[in-house]
Amino acid sequence: MENTLLLSYLLLVPLVGAILLLFFPKKSENGVKYFGLLISVVTFVISLIVYGKFDSSSAAFQLVDKFVWIENLNISYVVGIDGISMLLILLTTFLTPLTLFSTWNTIKHKVKEFTFFMLLLEVGMLGVFVSLDLFLFYIFWEAMLIPMYFIIGVWGGKRRIYASVKFFIYTMAGSLLMLVAIIWLAVYASEPLGVFTTNLLELYNVGPTVPHQIQNYMFLAFALSFAIKVPLFPLHTWLPDAHVEAPTAGSVILAGVLLKMGTYGLVRFCLPLFPQAAISFAPLFSVLAVVGIIYGALVAMVQKDMKKLVAYSSVSHLGFVVLGIFALTTESMQGAVIQMVNHGLSTGALFLLVGFIYDRTHTREIADYGGIAKIVPIYSTALLIASLSSIGLPGLNGFVGEFFILLGAFQSNVLNNWLYTVFAASGVIFAAVYMLWMYQRVVFGPVKHDRLNSLKDMTASEIAIMVPIFVFIVWIGIYPSTFLSMTEVASNSIVKTVLSVSVNVIK
Repeated sequence: MENTLLLSYLLLVPLVGAILLLFFPKKSENGVKYFGLLISVVTFVISLIVYGKFDSSSAAFQLVDKFVWIENLNISYVVGIDGISMLLILLTTFLTPLTLFSTWNTIKHKVKEFTFFMLLLEVGMLGVFVSLDLFLFYIFWEAMLIPMYFIIGVWGGKRRIYASVKFFIYTMAGSLLMLVAIIWLAVYASEPLGVFTTNLLELYNVGPTVPHQIQNYMFLAFALSFAIKVPLFPLHTWLPDAHVEAPTAGSVILAGVLLKMGTYGLVRFCLPLFPQAAISFAPLFSVLAVVGIIYGALVAMVQKDMKKLVAYSSVSHLGFVVLGIFALTTESMQGAVIQMVNHGLSTGALFLLVGFIYDRTHTREIADYGGIAKIVPIYSTALLIASLSSIGLPGLNGFVGEFFILLGAFQSNVLNNWLYTVFAASGVIFAAVYMLWMYQRVVFGPVKHDRLNSLKDMTASEIAIMVPIFVFIVWIGIYPSTFLSMTEVASNSIVKTVLSVSVNVIK
């Protein structure tokens, strides 16, 4: 029992750090920056300690910390992790300090408030990944909206208010349906269990026994909320606006972690709680995923703004993750989980690099660039690595996830149709088209504007931000088993749980 408080420390450190920041004098901007970075680094160190204590050979939830919160309703504070949440916790704590460091010279007004909201956002994201009580999960899920709303609305671009309100309303609307389903499920569980409960581990035993028709309604209420967050086609329209208007740090965290909360929700809640409904709706969600893969890629091709192109590429890449989840094979589930991390790294890197060049030129229009390969060779190389990672070049991280997802989808007895794989694979080709086309127009050719000749290459601090991301991009690409072994048992357990309830599907 000695390590059960570790996950609580993981949540408390950034929370206490955010509160302490409020007492800093407004003029001590450097002090605020150093303190915010220190807190995020300490949180990352704690996550590494958690990883050290984690046993990847067990599918059970580990490092569980529990105490009764609202006694009358049997609602408890319960946190715990398995392989899937472990990987996403590491991604969150890894990206947050890098993101804060990247804003060192770019966020110049209300620095204290910005750092406060970033740390608060980290608390919300980590809370979502460790919650084992539906009520607690919902609190973190909604709490995360507030800091992101302010990050976009205060430090964003010209249409920041429109983008932040749209982001808030979309996510909030889906969440309310999920709240209704949580209450419904807890009330339904009170009969067999003899007590009202929102404890996820207890509801795992009740959810599959819910009549199929009611299960469908509950599943859709949860899935709609998660699909908006992913975002799954056709619920994606908030994403390009939010990305384009958000500051670079907001875009990195939004793409790197926030979107994964949607796919994580599908894996953690929708599949094991409502297995019959999950199998029933798997073809529908897989069709929407494939449409999203192709649609996102085609729309990305015609974008003139680099940030918007990367935003639409997220719609395409997250379509792969959703397809992997609903193909319901161990391979596809493994691919989906590793692809969540891959997308966070490659798209996070792309948003950082677009931000670096934007800070120098104050334009993101692809047409305003050209011929910068000789002027900024280090930047051009970094952009090439990030672009090839996003495409899924063998040897880099993107390939591993896409290969596992396509392999799993092809073998899936739930989908039972090779056409899903064929159409999804076309998204890889389209990705190569829009990413390489963008790269060629930005980096090669004649220098279109004289002012580009005075561009300065990446600074030492910018290189220091990108190197750790590139290390993991190559590491996952060359030796993915480090990360796949962490999630294998948990992924296999979820797939088996879902398939075991169906007499029609035999793995």
